[in-house]
Amino acid sequence: QVQLVESGGGLVQAGGSLRLSCAASGRTYAMGWFRQAPGKEREFVAAISRSGGITYYANSVKGRFTISRDNAKNIVYLQMNSLQPEDTSVYYCAASSSGAFNYYTPYNYWGQGTQVTVSS
Repeated sequence: QVQLVESGGGLVQAGGSLRLSCAASGRTYAMGWFRQAPGKEREFVAAISRSGGITYYANSVKGRFTISRDNAKNIVYLQMNSLQPEDTSVYYCAASSSGAFNYYTPYNYWGQGTQVTVSS
């Protein structure tokens, strides 16, 4: 059983930065970050392969967010810069046990989420 625990969310002013962390138990998996704002569907934010050598980003965050991982600690990070009010969401960490990794990789393990609020 994989356990994912997110941390690092909070309240920040527009233009500010936050770094989210996701601590994972068990094996090393491909990992992703998703977000869901009130009244909206969950959307993909970023993903990283098991080795960390391949990353994908949603167009809305490309150039502002960076996903990375420390496999020695089994932690995945999401560095979020130039935050805007539209980035306000609950951010979820996810892990995939799928053998393939691409933009559409399915994720079967999920964390509990961490709230990010960006004030204008």
